[in-house]
Amino acid sequence: MDEKRKENALKHLTTEQLNVTQHAATERPFSGKYDDFYEKGVYVDIVSGKPLFSSLDKYDAHCGWPSFTKPLDTKEVSEKRDSSFGMERIEVRSHDANSHLGHVFNDGPQQAGGLRYCINSAALKFIPYDKLDENGLSEYKKIFD
Repeated sequence: MDEKRKENALKHLTTEQLNVTQHAATERPFSGKYDDFYEKGVYVDIVSGKPLFSSLDKYDAHCGWPSFTKPLDTKEVSEKRDSSFGMERIEVRSHDANSHLGHVFNDGPQQAGGLRYCINSAALKFIPYDKLDENGLSEYKKIFD
């Protein structure tokens, strides 16, 4: 993502979205709009618009944040060691815009690979299945068939 496009995208974010994506903040548990949300569609990076997660891989981990078993495309996310706040965790960032998304843990459903991508709602925008075409995401419709 080029800097000018990113700068323009950042101007449209709320304070919370900016703090989460650009300053690695964390929204309060159970406060995000996608925590208890289960419509069919794709979650994209709020900054770049790149597809990150599918509703097919979302589950209720009872942790207070949207949780996914895997990203749509591992090339769209990057992971790095995070030892902030006296904890050892793996931070998840979007590849294109380098947005802080959340963290990945190894306590997810074993039958789905054992990972729990614990993601801030403020880092995401949900695109419903019936709006994938108009958002340039037609190729993702096939995963729901």
